This record gives sequence, C-alpha cells and structure tokens, in this order.
Amino acid sequence: MAPENITIIPEGAIIEGKLILPGSITINGKVTGNIKCKGTLTINSKAKVESTVEAKDVLISGNFKGKMNVSGKVEIKATGIFIGDLIQKYPLLIIEKGGLFKGHSLDGVDEK
Repeated sequence: MAPENITIIPEGAIIEGKLILPGSITINGKVTGNIKCKGTLTINSKAKVESTVEAKDVLISGNFKGKMNVSGKVEIKATGIFIGDLIQKYPLLIIEKGGLFKGHSLDGVDEK
C-alpha cells in the first residue's frame, strides 16, 4: 500500500484561493478560500481557516470559520473553535471539553 499524500501548510504561511488535493492536508498557517481534499483536513492549534471545505474527515485544534461538508468524522479538540455550518453524510461529531462549536450541524443524507 502506497503512503498517503499529505500536504502541509507551515506556520506563518498565508494562502488565499482554492485548494484541491488528492490526499490529506495539515494547516499550521492561515488559509482563506475553498478547500477540497479526499483525505483528512487537520487544522492545528495556531492555524486560522476561513473557508468552504469538502473533506473525508476533519480534526480541528485551531480556528475554523465557514461551511464544511464532511463524509466522515469531525473532531473538535479542546483548543478547537468551529463557527459556521457543518453538513455530514454520516454524522459523527466529537467535541472535547473546552472545544467550541457555534453554528448548525446538519445531516447530509437524503431521505427517500
């Protein structure tokens, strides 16, 4: 099995625009724009992200503001802040003590 493709945005980096990634992404800096990744989006403790996101899984230790569409798990760590709308295909939201979720959590599965 080939190793996973992980993109890392370093601390101090500022990115504005659209990111489309075949694997996972770890953000340590500031990103404004759209992010689409087929793997895990990790927002580390010093990161600030203002975005519309599509990802498989998300781990938030820093600040996120915007809209997320996630097919798997979203985990907000004790230092994590989520402000916005969360749509999950299979809802699995974990918020550690101290983590902040302010917004809407919606089930993205269409009922028939």
